[in-house]
Amino acid sequence: MEDHSNHEGKVIFIRNFIFGVEDSLVSTVGLLSGIAWAGVARETVFLTGVVLVLVEAFSMAVGSFLTEHSAEEYIHGTAVPSRMPIWGGMIMFISYFISGFIPLSPYIFLSIPQAFPLSIILSLLSLFILGVLGARFARTSWVKSGLRMFLVGGAAIFVGVLAGNLAG
Repeated sequence: MEDHSNHEGKVIFIRNFIFGVEDSLVSTVGLLSGIAWAGVARETVFLTGVVLVLVEAFSMAVGSFLTEHSAEEYIHGTAVPSRMPIWGGMIMFISYFISGFIPLSPYIFLSIPQAFPLSIILSLLSLFILGVLGARFARTSWVKSGLRMFLVGGAAIFVGVLAGNLAG
């Protein structure tokens, strides 16, 4: 029989990892697309992306810590040690930070007209892979999970790109 704290640790890891990667891909590609569409210099797009990834990774990590800590206190009805919430926050930071560079990386080397579609394609492909990884954790259909992440995340990317286009 699996130890409860080990199961809880896996749930915190999976929840924060998937949320961090998905949110980073969608938010970053949406913002970059909107900024790129506005016609600013490639360097400005890149700088904006770096600032977003750093600030949001930290913000998401803090949010994860506070949420996990509050949930633990609610479940146990008392103050609890912060080990699991800290772990969740670290997973959130790392997954958000690293994933943010997937849609950002084309803007390092390519012109905006070349980087724009590649950024979106890399993000959509990464979302599909994330769905497949999530299915492995959950032991469910990798095709179904991959397509769900691709389609739902893709819809969120579409909204981000549309918002950026309207604003630009």
